[in-house]
Amino acid sequence: MVTSGGRMGDIKAEISKVLREIVGPLVRADGGELYLVEANDEGVALHLSGRFSGCAGNTLATRRVIEPAIFAVAPRVRVTVTSGPLIPKGAERIEK
Repeated sequence: MVTSGGRMGDIKAEISKVLREIVGPLVRADGGELYLVEANDEGVALHLSGRFSGCAGNTLATRRVIEPAIFAVAPRVRVTVTSGPLIPKGAERIEK
């Protein structure tokens, strides 16, 4: 579930923008799909599928691309990234 209200609504909007405009296009360019599973005051949960399902490079992509992009707008959140062919229930696909 994505929470809203107060400052988190602003943070969620900024995170969504970063995911749509920066992270999502990079993931899609490499044959993957990006999903927002959850966002709240404590963290952001993402899921990678497509070519990223079980890819050994997921950790590198997370540490070098995804986390820095999110931390630029929300430095205090915890970022969790899962991957695989099964999309978590309620996950929202990040599109343009």
